[in-house]
Amino acid sequence: MATVCTPHTISPAAIVSSSPVRCSHSQSHLLFRSNFPNRRHHSPNLPISAPNLRAATKGRVLCSQNPNPTPTRRPDYVPNRISDPNYVRIFDTTLRDGEQSPGASLTSKEKLDIARQLAKLGVDIIDAGFPAASKDDFVAVKMIAKEVGNFVDKDGYVPVICGLSRCNEKDIKTAWEAVKYAKRPRIHTFIATSPIHMKHKLRKTKEQVIEMARSMVSYARSLGCQDVQFSPEDAGRSEKEFLYQILGEVIKAGATTLNIPDTVGYTVPTEFGQLIADIKSNTPGIDDVIISAHCHNDLGLSTANTLAGASRGARQLEVTINGIGERAGNASLEEVVMTLNCRGEHVFGGLYTGINPRHIYMTSKMVSEYTGMHVQPHKAIVGANAFAHESGIHQDGMLKDKRTYEIISPEDIGYDRSSEAAIVLGKLSGRHALKKQLQQLGYELDDVQLETVFWRFKGVAEQKKVN
Repeated sequence: MATVCTPHTISPAAIVSSSPVRCSHSQSHLLFRSNFPNRRHHSPNLPISAPNLRAATKGRVLCSQNPNPTPTRRPDYVPNRISDPNYVRIFDTTLRDGEQSPGASLTSKEKLDIARQLAKLGVDIIDAGFPAASKDDFVAVKMIAKEVGNFVDKDGYVPVICGLSRCNEKDIKTAWEAVKYAKRPRIHTFIATSPIHMKHKLRKTKEQVIEMARSMVSYARSLGCQDVQFSPEDAGRSEKEFLYQILGEVIKAGATTLNIPDTVGYTVPTEFGQLIADIKSNTPGIDDVIISAHCHNDLGLSTANTLAGASRGARQLEVTINGIGERAGNASLEEVVMTLNCRGEHVFGGLYTGINPRHIYMTSKMVSEYTGMHVQPHKAIVGANAFAHESGIHQDGMLKDKRTYEIISPEDIGYDRSSEAAIVLGKLSGRHALKKQLQQLGYELDDVQLETVFWRFKGVAEQKKVN
């Protein structure tokens, strides 16, 4: 078994009260673009605190080519409008869709702990649960709405607290009773729109489905909720003309966000991106709402589909920590966010989020420990091997300049590895890596000694990997 740099063990309790970088909660409000500065959003008089903008040094590995990210501010929250067209809201559904992972049940206290950590991370919307599903879920959502949904930092940031409901009055009323205590409450209601769902699950006609959607969005607004999200479940397999029709009706009824879910992970990136573009072009009243993307990972394409949706007009992206969720999971927050951090300026036309990435690793650890869902070692961004290197060629490059084989610095996600270059010694390692490890242990060998030790090491490494 390979010995890699072992992540620091962090207890869930410690995660709630501490962070990997010493910055105040309000500093999550300071956002960054990590590629070439976009002058449209440059604010030269913006105060910058030291933890949020470190000086570039040799070996600094900010994604892409620019070592000096441009700070900007999170736009003021208006349910159906974003003042900056490049800003992308992050809707975290770890506590709702993520908890639907088999075996990932959470207590109310654990949900509250995770919600607090999500607020530190800077998510725009916390999908706190499905209040009508159980008494415990109702209590958890209400608790989160009261505590996390009322903590406003000095810059005005406070997460929206969302509760899910089916398209019926009982669910919607229960959701409202749970979330109404938040400063920014949201009701999210949904109904299936694909032919297979309407025929075999709902057993309803298109006309009946449209009427249910329209009337229930209207009912949610009548309760006093000014922020209502609607989802046509299984939109990825729905008829487009029907989608345009039902979405137009719920907009007229008062929906502020339209979420487009690829519920069964059926679409591919070009297809899902085109779906978002077509909805944006053909739905009456679409300019008065926010389009959201919610993608599942059944074909391993959830992150790619989500980003394709963003590139074609989605300005809310629904994700989970570690990509947990039903079946094969959901789009991963850390993958989506770090992709936009890395490539947002050049590839995605300047798109950016309000996430403070230095809280990503700790949030990942917390969710893994609370749910019991272990992160696979080669998981992008947060896996144990994400910043580990065994190949001799790679190790040589890393020892010379970490930017040769790392596009993200682990410190950027709040992870401090024990070995600066994350060297994992094995049969593929070279002399440079072995020499470096020996020096760290206090051994200085001349070239002859190193050659002897190297070949003896190789003999052992072919049998097992060593640290």
